[in-house]
Amino acid sequence: MKRFLLTAIIIFVFLLQIGRLPVYALRLPTETPIPNPSPTESQPSPTSIIQEPTGPRYAACDLCGFCPPNKAPQSWPSCQKCLYPNISSDPTTMESLIIDPETNLPPVPASGRQYTFLGCLGSGGGFGEEGAAGSVIQSILNIIFSAAGGIAFLYLIYGSFVIATSQANPEKLNYGKRVVYGAIAGLIFTLASVFIVKFIASGILKIPGFGEGN
Repeated sequence: MKRFLLTAIIIFVFLLQIGRLPVYALRLPTETPIPNPSPTESQPSPTSIIQEPTGPRYAACDLCGFCPPNKAPQSWPSCQKCLYPNISSDPTTMESLIIDPETNLPPVPASGRQYTFLGCLGSGGGFGEEGAAGSVIQSILNIIFSAAGGIAFLYLIYGSFVIATSQANPEKLNYGKRVVYGAIAGLIFTLASVFIVKFIASGILKIPGFGEGN
């Protein structure tokens, strides 16, 4: 009987101690499931971004012979006025070299014009435009006067050479003098013709386009 009572007391005390434990102590830890990413929710893959170059692009040279980093030639202002009349007259701006991003081409020169050692040739348009005929006529006269002046200068050199090598020969000496006098007269006539033609055409008759493009 005593053993039964002792066993019952031990069981009762054991059950009493269990009843004092907090409820959370009796709960077993559970693992929280990690949701798997759906196929549609994939992480964006890194992509390489190609940046376009900023700022204008430039051609190597223009039609007037300006090739940076070299300095512009001395004839560049006259050539710019002839071929690129709509850009700045300062070559350091390099407007004659800027490439158009749409056409991928440098500035197009004025239509119908060409710059040579004789100056600006062409009218920059058709003969229907005002001043086109005068510009063409002036270009032709410039060629004629330049050729006449060059020939006269060569004759002047030739006459001087004949006089220098005449060795007191009266015939050669007289021939050389005539050549020199003729060359000087030709130079004076050429210069006077240029002045008279320009004065009459642009000063008196006011021919449109005459006197421009030099």
